[in-house]
Amino acid sequence: MLSVVGECELRGTVMTITEIAEMAGVSVSAVSRYLNDGYISEEKRRKIKAVIDKTGYKPSKQAQILRTKKSKVVGVILPKISSESIARVADGISSVLSEKGYQMLLASTENNPKKEIEYLSLLKNNPVDGILFSASVYDRAHQEALKKLDIPVVIISQRFDDFACVYHDDYGAAKAMTELLLESGKKKIAHIAVTQKDEAAGKNRTEGYKDAMKEYGLEAPEKMMITAGFNMDAGYESMKRLLNRCPELEGVFCATDTLAVGALSCLKDMGRKVPEETAVAGIGHNRLSRVVSPKITTAHLFYRTSGIEAANMLLEMIENEDHIYRQTKLGYEVIRAESV
Repeated sequence: MLSVVGECELRGTVMTITEIAEMAGVSVSAVSRYLNDGYISEEKRRKIKAVIDKTGYKPSKQAQILRTKKSKVVGVILPKISSESIARVADGISSVLSEKGYQMLLASTENNPKKEIEYLSLLKNNPVDGILFSASVYDRAHQEALKKLDIPVVIISQRFDDFACVYHDDYGAAKAMTELLLESGKKKIAHIAVTQKDEAAGKNRTEGYKDAMKEYGLEAPEKMMITAGFNMDAGYESMKRLLNRCPELEGVFCATDTLAVGALSCLKDMGRKVPEETAVAGIGHNRLSRVVSPKITTAHLFYRTSGIEAANMLLEMIENEDHIYRQTKLGYEVIRAESV
């Protein structure tokens, strides 16, 4: 049987639970049970607490890990913490971990796939109980790195068959936004997409747009679609290029609200009335979409909820040693504003 001795600093010396036991007049096993929330009599509990309060004793983190085989630390890898949507995810995660007594070891990869792999390897060799992982692109290198982990992992915002995950209905949200544009009487609708390597925001949202157009008996020609980055400038420049290609276009569905804000700015600079001449729709319901004029019609995705759900799922896997892969798809809410 492995016996772990806790330590603390008292007047320049290192204390052990043996010394705590002697000062309290109880057995070492009683102190151990106290520290692990085990059963001891109220009298012994009061004596031990009095000594701990007096000495400021705290078991060492290393001792706790050896004793419980858990660090109470969760690794969290996110693509870009400065992004509003990712910040909402992080807030949801933090609220759960804090409530459950876990600490968060946070890594921001700045959308760099190499950093994502590096952080997965780094956390594999550090005492974390599980990992919450979000990346915009998942390729074979990601799959191989994830499969090497021997701790629970939950993927956020993407659907991955072989792992537990919490993701959004990106396809449904994109289809709904395109349908709103169509229902408003617009027919020539363009699409500003993001990289199709991004299964969620890229491929699924583009498919939603295409299927909505198809169901209305309309084509979605290549000249009406353009792939952009994830920033406002990309939305502006993409809108400008689309107008040069198709001056007659009547609407644009943007894969993100950030792109939609850029597109809106371009339309205003080009003298286009929104939504009368060209309507605009996005996805995300970020703060900027609510303060621009006209306010952008969009789909609210439950980013904070995804962080909460993913954190709860991971802690359940950790605490129950449950490795069944559960997958949760979150819905969306249509936000009707002024741009459609």
